[in-house]
Amino acid sequence: MSGALEHIKVLDLSRVLAGPYCTMILGDLGAEILKVEAPGGSDDTRKWGPPFQKDVSAYYLCANRNKKGITVDLKTKEGVETIKELVQESDIIIHNFKSGTMEKFGLDYDTLEKINPGIVYCSITGFGETGPYKQMPGYDFIIQAMSGLMSITGDSESGPQKVGVAITDILTGLYACIGIQGALLERTMSGRGQKLDLSLYDSAVSSLVNIGSNYLMSGNVPQALGNHHANIVPYQTFQASDKEMVIAVGNDHQYQALCRLMGREEYGKDERFQTNPARVAHREDLIPLLAAEFSKHPADYWLEQCRKHGIPCGPIQTVDEVATDPQLKARNMFIEAEHRTAGTIRMIGSPLKLSRTPVNVQYAPPEPGEHNEEILDRTE
Repeated sequence: MSGALEHIKVLDLSRVLAGPYCTMILGDLGAEILKVEAPGGSDDTRKWGPPFQKDVSAYYLCANRNKKGITVDLKTKEGVETIKELVQESDIIIHNFKSGTMEKFGLDYDTLEKINPGIVYCSITGFGETGPYKQMPGYDFIIQAMSGLMSITGDSESGPQKVGVAITDILTGLYACIGIQGALLERTMSGRGQKLDLSLYDSAVSSLVNIGSNYLMSGNVPQALGNHHANIVPYQTFQASDKEMVIAVGNDHQYQALCRLMGREEYGKDERFQTNPARVAHREDLIPLLAAEFSKHPADYWLEQCRKHGIPCGPIQTVDEVATDPQLKARNMFIEAEHRTAGTIRMIGSPLKLSRTPVNVQYAPPEPGEHNEEILDRTE
């Protein structure tokens, strides 16, 4: 079965995470991805670890499947000409060099658009190609700090905390993928490509969603609430008699069901707690009452009872528990592939489930220049 983007060719000059994550998604959807590195390999993640499997980095493997690897020296005239020749037969070119670098190479959008008017040119930088910060290097940790994300993550005791993965890279990769496909769709009508200017900073700020909206409407600076929700109560972790769990009551009907389950109907009749806005206003009164009830039984008891009564809930799982979760197994979220050097590797699968053109792993993450002979022969 062919992939949804089987007819699309992508020239991927990006490295590390945001760009490679975007192109991996496009590759999962069937596009031909040419991962371009300097001779010997220039994607920094190849050296990030441990762990390594036969000298192959787990970090590199997480974002580079379904690609063909070629090596080109962009510091040479011949290397630049090779890219220009490949652009002629490509639909997309994506890079995450600092602002101005592609211009120095002679591979800026204005130049490549003349070679291929239909090219979709995607630039990913830390802060974008305009504005006073455009020359600043952008790393996920810095972006999380500057965007406000860290200020609302953690609690008063922990201080600002970053998300446990490079979330701004992932968000930017997803936005890039959306924007690229939007530009491809528009191209079917206009016949022309266009340039996309993506930044980690913009993407991170966009993820503030309701917290950002709360500030813009009220002027009140949001504070870190730990595992509590700013706009919904009770929607947080609770300590059962043995361990913590998550209870996520999303509406008044679910709250009343929780009160009945606990045998505390009076909590549902109390005017302070009858509606969600009231519960948010009286959070400090309600939460200790619920916490006292949850502490009377183990987490498994509460999770089973809440599910029976239609109350959203879930365990706090460690990654090893996630890897053996039967739901994820049924959804094919952990897969294997054969890597030329590392042998059999395990990877997290794609969440995209398409009925007619399903995602398929055709290629394990490539070694540097693994497909030089196959691809570069086309440019000679």
